[in-house]
Amino acid sequence: MKILFIGGVKSGKSRLAETAILKHAGNVKPYYLATNDCFDDEMSTRVSAHKQQRQSAFETIEEPVKLLETLQSCQRPVLVECVTMWLNNMLYHDISEQLILAELKAVMDLPIDLVLVHNEVGSGVISDNVLARQFVDLSGKASQLIAQHCEQVYFCSSGLALRMN
Repeated sequence: MKILFIGGVKSGKSRLAETAILKHAGNVKPYYLATNDCFDDEMSTRVSAHKQQRQSAFETIEEPVKLLETLQSCQRPVLVECVTMWLNNMLYHDISEQLILAELKAVMDLPIDLVLVHNEVGSGVISDNVLARQFVDLSGKASQLIAQHCEQVYFCSSGLALRMN
């Protein structure tokens, strides 16, 4: 089982994804793979709020870059929160688009249950910044790749999810 929750910032996708994986996992404690890398105090505050929200319902793994390597050792359902931050981290570490998409494809081919959270970033204006355009293009390619491998894809807005497939 692979499910994608995609939407804008503060669309409710994280909460909806958490509910979905907990329901699917049943009596098994799922993993929560946090890909965020805290660069400032505000981001640390956001991370703390997310940790309080999920409390002890998950076993948390924090890994900002090594997505495939980390997931290969997981034997229970995993919530990946979030693909967008992982893409950001990979670009920050100057990893090529080709290698990023190859790793993401390998992740999607893993025989584990995954729920993935991803920001919809392609609905805004075209940036005048080269790196921002590269990020938006990569994010769009990544969301299409993920969606092709998911049994369920949900677009989230206002705390609601609309099934797309």
